[in-house]
Amino acid sequence: MFFFRMIFRSFSRQFKRRLLIAVTVCLSATVSVAMLGVVFDVGDKLNAELSTYGSNITVQPKADAVVNDLYNTGGDANSSASGTSESDPTTFLKESDAPKIKTIFWAFNITNFAPELNIHADVNCASESVDSSSCKASGVPIVGTWFAKTLHMDSGESTVAGMNGMRSWWKLDGSWPKDDSAQGLIGTTLASKLGVTTGDTVTLYKTTADGSRNKQRITITGIYDSGDSDNNAMYIPSSTAQVLANLPDSIDKIEVKALTTPDNDLARKASKNPNALTQDEWETWYCTAYPSSIAYQIEEVIPGSVAKQVRQVAALQGDVLQKTQAVMVLMTVLSLVAAAIAVANLMAASIGERGSELALLKAIGATDGAVSRLMLAETAVISLVGAIVGALLGSGVAQIVGHVVFGSGITMRPMVFVLVFVLLTLTVLIASFSSIRSILGLKPAEVLHGR
Repeated sequence: MFFFRMIFRSFSRQFKRRLLIAVTVCLSATVSVAMLGVVFDVGDKLNAELSTYGSNITVQPKADAVVNDLYNTGGDANSSASGTSESDPTTFLKESDAPKIKTIFWAFNITNFAPELNIHADVNCASESVDSSSCKASGVPIVGTWFAKTLHMDSGESTVAGMNGMRSWWKLDGSWPKDDSAQGLIGTTLASKLGVTTGDTVTLYKTTADGSRNKQRITITGIYDSGDSDNNAMYIPSSTAQVLANLPDSIDKIEVKALTTPDNDLARKASKNPNALTQDEWETWYCTAYPSSIAYQIEEVIPGSVAKQVRQVAALQGDVLQKTQAVMVLMTVLSLVAAAIAVANLMAASIGERGSELALLKAIGATDGAVSRLMLAETAVISLVGAIVGALLGSGVAQIVGHVVFGSGITMRPMVFVLVFVLLTLTVLIASFSSIRSILGLKPAEVLHGR
């Protein structure tokens, strides 16, 4: 009972100094919980945020991939119709195989994908509002693709895939075309050259491999501004492009947007040669959402394909994620260091003021251990109150950061609170160490006689 009465008396005295300790621990807990909460949840959110600027994996026929590697002709994955190639593709994948992407181990990390058939065609206007004699263009890049196609999987689930989600940064004047229709989008540069606007109709002419010349009327539902040379192109439904080019069920590229884990040494080793991995390394790599492991699994389900990560996008995601996490961890460490210094100084000042009280306790028989436990218990109770309040405030701050920066809340994992409480416990113990040493050095006779 004596021990608990002393704790109660300690709370009633030096209220201001104890309050400062509680506030210090509370602020440290707030910063630590907020920062670590964001750190543990920021990976998917950053990847989702960055992936709005394009795909991070591209799939193409194996023959094309070999040629690209030999002659370094690979272009920007997000500028499919930039016009850098004047020739049509000669090797293809099957469009009907594209939905298999959603059957791989990391299917839920595939947020969107869109197959493409990149061809060239002649364009003539077919609108009474436009002078057809001046409205002509040859060799226009045409991209046959999905816009918002609903896929019904064998598992019974449904998903929507297409350019509507892949090109979220486009500025679109009008509306997206419907899949499997005679509608299309036209880039601002090409629209200005032809003098067409939303609602106009153009006619596409394409000479196929067998020598026949097909034509297809396309109603323009929107004019897009991509901010790059893609503005010279037209986007139409893949089924329409396949009929125009007489290439049924054919595509030459699939853009894939996936949530991935930044590469490390294991991922880089696997990307060079997966067969060089040991069994344990293989299982770790295959069951981790690295860009290379997702690409490998895509190759497994799509025959004759090569899937590659877009290095610039993948590197940017990993670099930004690591730097963001490093900054937040640094802020957590600095807050803990500041808390340790503040608690140590406040405890030292408190012990200095209470020297006579502590010396009296030792004089009437209290051991050094009992006095030390008294001070630690008092500091622990005060710190616990501050930590609990700080944890609640930190959760709120994390939500604010999530909504302001990422537009969604932060999922607070229980391990964040456990980790913060462990770190604060170690911080308070370290801060208390020097003060406890001064208690052990107290000599009751000298202190009580004012010496």
